[in-house]
Amino acid sequence: VVNRYPPSWGSIAQAFWLLPFGYFSCLRVSMDETYDVIVLGTGLKECILSGLLSVGGKKVLHMDRNSYYGGESASLTPLSDVYKKFGLGNEAPETMGRDRDWNVDLIPKLLMANGMLVKLLIHTGVTRYLEFKSCEGSYVFKGGKIYKVPADEKDALATSLMGMFEKRRFRKFLIFVNEFDENTPDTHQGIDYRKATMQDVYNKFGLDQNTADFTGHALALWTDDKYKEQNCLETIQRIKLYSESLARYGKSPYLYPLYGLGELPQGFARLSAIYGGTYMLDKPGCNIQFDEEGKVTGVESCGEVAKCSAVVCDPSYAGDKVKKVGQVVRCICILTHPVPNTKDSLSSQLIIPQNQVGRKSDIYVCCVSYAHKVAGNKNFLAICSTTVETQDPASELKPALDLLGPIEQKFLSVSDLYEPIDDGTNSKLFVSTSYDATTHFGTTCLDILDIYKRFYGEEFDFSTVEGQIQKESEDP
Repeated sequence: VVNRYPPSWGSIAQAFWLLPFGYFSCLRVSMDETYDVIVLGTGLKECILSGLLSVGGKKVLHMDRNSYYGGESASLTPLSDVYKKFGLGNEAPETMGRDRDWNVDLIPKLLMANGMLVKLLIHTGVTRYLEFKSCEGSYVFKGGKIYKVPADEKDALATSLMGMFEKRRFRKFLIFVNEFDENTPDTHQGIDYRKATMQDVYNKFGLDQNTADFTGHALALWTDDKYKEQNCLETIQRIKLYSESLARYGKSPYLYPLYGLGELPQGFARLSAIYGGTYMLDKPGCNIQFDEEGKVTGVESCGEVAKCSAVVCDPSYAGDKVKKVGQVVRCICILTHPVPNTKDSLSSQLIIPQNQVGRKSDIYVCCVSYAHKVAGNKNFLAICSTTVETQDPASELKPALDLLGPIEQKFLSVSDLYEPIDDGTNSKLFVSTSYDATTHFGTTCLDILDIYKRFYGEEFDFSTVEGQIQKESEDP
């Protein structure tokens, strides 16, 4: 069955809003057609790219082995399905409330309010299918305690994260970052941003190691310390993005969709469908075909072959065209209370910088709740994640789990991380990377932009997409 307009399980109101566009229109067709692009997998990355390619005029076929959207980043409902997936029985306890009040994201990530993904949602009009709620707090772990992340001059002076003299130095640093303009030398304060590393900038303002830790990991959202020896410009831009996003809503720079992240891929799937994209779910196999020169020719399923000039897919469809580069351990925790020491926030992000716990990788905690329509009975969902570094992945999350207080139920998983063995420019096979341990969409957006650039041979331009959509809406 081919869905020209994929189903949404989020809100009934959204479903009825879509009815005039052919929400229930399905037709049985053969795969024996030729497409510009076939997209395999309905994870967020693949759905965004499918939408962008369709808007760009490509004839797109989008397939998935599963009967649902989201792939490994799906939202599971009812809660009993989560218990089944993790081998903890067929039914959720009655104490958890109504089963269908739960929408549990397997890989939860927060959206930066002024970031690339939100801009993409706005420019493409996908926001009409979604409703968001701001995250109430952004926190960082230091010296055994949880602190609110200071992101502006006022916070810098009020925070207990650092001493008096360090506060003043950090405040001067934030003023420099927020006023910095590449084209205005007066804002550079003697720093040659074309040559200076980020460590040079820290040294310039006299910031100590602890301040550099939360600046690089909780504001700039770097996953390791390699950035310190790299050019400072990207880090400055990342901190500015954090500050600009914070300014939009005040409490934190992050947003989260009601009913969970499962609504995001479906929103972009609808965008693709509006622009002619064809969807096939529950398609076994989805085997990519190549010619003698190693170039993509099509995709086979159930003995039928759909021909194409390029394939975009997640690593699970790519076979030996990807390599394993690590693992991520995640633990979904059901709580009856907010994360302690976060001012009773109904939602929050907590980052534990690597140096604070003697690791090479940060540990992340993302907490959402009934306020986001993802948990029932006044419950909370706290998801801890990190990159695996030892032979005992579960123990690596202990610093995070110890901060959560009493836990009603844990769902532990370890996932392999894959990345493509080549860039796809010759084979025309464009493979996304696996979802990393971060609890924000920073690295996800970078991967989407990278695939877009490799496919088209040029950088992504928001104005181009906006212009294409505007032109389509004006055509009779």
